[in-house]
Amino acid sequence: MIVASGQCLERDELVTPIGLMTRASEEALSAAPRLRAHVQQVSVVGIMSATGPAPASELATRLGIAPARREVTTIGGNSPQWLVGRAAQAIAAGDLDVALIAGVETIRSQRARRRAGAPLPDDADLPPDPVVGDATPGVTAAEAAIGLLLPVHVYPLFENTLAARAGRDLDGQRRVIGRVFAPFTEVAATHPAAWFPIRRTPEEIANPSSGNRVVAEPYTKLMSAFLGSDQAAALLVCSLAAARRAGVADRAVFVWAATETTEVWAPTARPDPGRSPAIAAAGRALFDAASQTAGTAVTVDDVELVDLYSCFPSAVELAAAALGLSLDDSRHLTVTGGLPYFGGPGNNYATHGIATLTDRLRGAGRHHPTRPVLGLATGLGWFATKHALGLYGTVPPPKGFVHGDTVEDQRVIDTSAVPVVPELPRPATATVVTATVVRDREGIPTAAPLIARLADGAQMAASPADDVTLTEMGARDVPSLVGSPVRIEAGPARYRLVDH
Repeated sequence: MIVASGQCLERDELVTPIGLMTRASEEALSAAPRLRAHVQQVSVVGIMSATGPAPASELATRLGIAPARREVTTIGGNSPQWLVGRAAQAIAAGDLDVALIAGVETIRSQRARRRAGAPLPDDADLPPDPVVGDATPGVTAAEAAIGLLLPVHVYPLFENTLAARAGRDLDGQRRVIGRVFAPFTEVAATHPAAWFPIRRTPEEIANPSSGNRVVAEPYTKLMSAFLGSDQAAALLVCSLAAARRAGVADRAVFVWAATETTEVWAPTARPDPGRSPAIAAAGRALFDAASQTAGTAVTVDDVELVDLYSCFPSAVELAAAALGLSLDDSRHLTVTGGLPYFGGPGNNYATHGIATLTDRLRGAGRHHPTRPVLGLATGLGWFATKHALGLYGTVPPPKGFVHGDTVEDQRVIDTSAVPVVPELPRPATATVVTATVVRDREGIPTAAPLIARLADGAQMAASPADDVTLTEMGARDVPSLVGSPVRIEAGPARYRLVDH
């Protein structure tokens, strides 16, 4: 169960990662003070801001606690939910009693220090914390060869597949995204820890302007996760017995079920970039596990609160479709406002999502003390690659926590990977699977990566063969290119447009 959480942000003073994370952790511990001395494990979500190799140990020292286990995760926005599920498994097995999960980013402060020429704060001289989680790089050589390295360039590839499938042009897809994301801003506007508590209309989000430039087609700046915040969050996870001993069992929000999956790892190797079989598999496993503990069928229709990971619109769209949620669901698809509006503090957004979700469930539980009120949280790492899902409830799961089994589904997903070729011995015609155009601040195209399928079914990531091709791509409606022929040059993966 989660008995307490803490969230904070800093807009004015320059802060350090450990300092701000300590602030959030103290908020969580203050709600359950008798658990402080019994924390056995401190897990820190991987921090992008400059910090030392032992953030969990530094945090424990600041908090005045002595946990036996201290660890930090690899890269991935799935990490917070994965850590909760992992802690729940250990607690259910009797191997753990109390755990603190915390994370932070202080990129605003770090940038301000660098602009001022001020030194970054010194790190404590401590041995490195053990690193947990999957450390596989987010892209393979195929993507790296054409500079396809950043989320802001990869997620639009998924989006343009969705746009083409729906028969929409770039402006039409932007209008749909504006309608989906405007309600997110309504949620962010009322959240005390949101970086941008501002209500925006669908048109403000969708329409390119001097203050809302196109970053990578079709995404505008207001559709993209915001990384430059100072935000921290913490969760206190424990057993029911520990909560009772500490006198905080009345604060419990129970972890009913959790599960994890990964997509075909390389974006270029995915058979359909407009679908997420990994989230679909994780959703099935999660609700199967919840049904197992409840002794009756539990479905997404039984969930009252939802927080989908929302770094970019396609992340929301893929997850909603995979889980059977409507994009205009009356429950909303976020409890924070999402990464473009609440803030996208590196790998740690989902800690805020889970903290907010469990806080709201705690309130709902007081109004409905006998029936379960359920909440769903998702986390996502790399390029819609690593997924972690959790189901939370206001009453104890009747048969205890259950971890969803995705072993067979994962085998099927892994074997669905399409062969990828890095280059060709001779020119060939291929079919565009998806593409995007990256633009600078003046709107000039700077890159136009695409994924193409060859006649033998293999796929490759390619970039424009020359500046003429790049300019041509900048003038095209990208979704209309999906399914069209493209000429792949011999040698390194470069392409030219061809007439239909």
